Amino acid sequence: ACTGIENIDEAITLLEQNNWDLVAAINGVIPQENGILQSEYGGETLHGPAYGPASHSAAASSTPSSSSAFRHVVPSRQIVERQPRMLDFRVEYRDRNVDVVLEDNSTVGDIKHILENELQIPASKMLLKGWKTGDVDDSTVLKTLHLPKNNSLYVLTPDLPPPSSSHSGALQESLNQNFMLIVTHREVQREYNLNFSGSSTIQEVKRNVYDLTSIPVRHQLWEGWPPSATDDSMTLAVSGLTFPCHRLTVGRRSSPVQTREQSEEQCTDVHMVSDSDGDDFEDATEFGVDDGEMFGVASSALRKSPMMPENAENEGDALLQFTAEFSSRYGDCHPVYFIGSLEAAFQEAFYGKARDRKLLAIYLHHDESVLTNVFCSQMLCAESIVSYLSQNFITWAWDMTKEANRARFLTMCTRHFGSVVAQTIRTQKTDQFPLFLIIMGKRSSNEVLNVIQGNTTVDELMMRLMAAMEIFSAQQQEDIKDEDEREARENVKREQDEAYRISLEADRAKREAQEREMAEQFRLEQIRKEQEEEREAIRLSLEQSLPPEPKDESTESVSKLRIRTPSGEFFERRFLASSKLQVVFDFVASKGYPWEEYKLLGTFPRRDVTQLDPNKSLLEVKLYPQETLFLEAKE
Repeated sequence: ACTGIENIDEAITLLEQNNWDLVAAINGVIPQENGILQSEYGGETLHGPAYGPASHSAAASSTPSSSSAFRHVVPSRQIVERQPRMLDFRVEYRDRNVDVVLEDNSTVGDIKHILENELQIPASKMLLKGWKTGDVDDSTVLKTLHLPKNNSLYVLTPDLPPPSSSHSGALQESLNQNFMLIVTHREVQREYNLNFSGSSTIQEVKRNVYDLTSIPVRHQLWEGWPPSATDDSMTLAVSGLTFPCHRLTVGRRSSPVQTREQSEEQCTDVHMVSDSDGDDFEDATEFGVDDGEMFGVASSALRKSPMMPENAENEGDALLQFTAEFSSRYGDCHPVYFIGSLEAAFQEAFYGKARDRKLLAIYLHHDESVLTNVFCSQMLCAESIVSYLSQNFITWAWDMTKEANRARFLTMCTRHFGSVVAQTIRTQKTDQFPLFLIIMGKRSSNEVLNVIQGNTTVDELMMRLMAAMEIFSAQQQEDIKDEDEREARENVKREQDEAYRISLEADRAKREAQEREMAEQFRLEQIRKEQEEEREAIRLSLEQSLPPEPKDESTESVSKLRIRTPSGEFFERRFLASSKLQVVFDFVASKGYPWEEYKLLGTFPRRDVTQLDPNKSLLEVKLYPQETLFLEAKE
């Protein structure tokens, strides 16, 4: 509808040449903004609807001379290749940045001319620096410099005096002021009172108005901006707004397919229609393509099944379906979603060791939001975002499309984060989804660090994730320090307890050994006493059983024996020569020398008397009339 290209092969070729960037492909065919097509020979200018079937029929019915004077939009590779490249320049001058977009067949002087209007500085006073090929003059054609798509330059003005401090002070004061913008929505006749700081940009105002009116920035048609407000990146402080209150009117821009008179009328205030690259994702309907329908693929084909079943009993099963459906829609390069309940995600992210803890990212999906497809495919599935999330976050997801699932999440949110956070999410409009919540676990509660809405860019999303990580890292270092100190204290206490336990064990073992030794001594002493008592009893018994010692005047033969003990003592006794040798043994035993332990030896000749027959008489064993014997302990 926009380019008039109906050949699908030609359309795919154009997209491939522009790396499948739809807006770049269309700009490559229609490089001029607002539908203005330049004459191929620098002659007339054709405004308005130079696209669509009607324009082709009109072009075909024109005269040969007129048709050859204009570059018509036809599906031809040769014509596409002759289109000039569009170059983007960001020019820095003191505290200002000016964005300039020009064709590569323009000259350096053309850039200075634009900067002259923007900066109010004569072109002759400017020195444009930053060219990678060295200094250039005003007549240099940009095409000859072989520049990339995006370029950065800066302006020097050595012949101009620096701005006065009073002017800088006034500008700083304006930046700190708050402006009240009374914005009237033309179609519904409703007023919005919006407060913005002087440092806010016109683009930020338009984005906020989009949230209120659902009119994408590209489709907004404004009235009431000052003539000096020619750039959406301009701050309100320098835009010329009436302080403290300024009235504006916004309406929806009509469809691109319009009459030539309507096109000319709307092009009289071109700067009021934002054409920011940052809002390309809001502008699917401008090219005749509904949200959810692209290149002939209907929304029903993109959304075959819901992301999450309604009234799912098990959160883990619901997350499994969510992950599978997300992969089928947006591919396998996406964040790794935690499968399990929100409580389990908290446990995984917050309650491990301090070094292993992570931030929790909660992705809230909504199929009815116009931002969802672009946010998921271009932001959430970007490799840099996926990699950063996998390294530093536990990512949990929930689908807010169904009312039952929405109510269930709000209940969980109230329980874990409090009613304020739940109310904040409850008041979010559908077109503000999807949402990305960044949660940090603390000792006593869970803190929501950031709520990121779907109307963002990859760079802004990455910056906000990194900002959250900085806060988390600072807290994590404190937690690690506290945990290390606590573990050190516990280790000291554990070592002390272990040493005390070992000491108790040693004392108990020593005490038990002493008790065993004492018990053994007592037992041995008892045995010794029993043995002594037994010996004493035997000795007394033997002593009593001995026959009386014969007297000197006895008429019977008497043998006198002298016995030497191992200690050198001697004891003597007279025995009847007819007495048996056993009587001698009993006598020696009664003196404490039992024959089981001692042997009785004769001197001349040396012999062991205990080896003789104890039943023989002393006379028979030749211990008569006298004999000296000595005792010796057996081995």
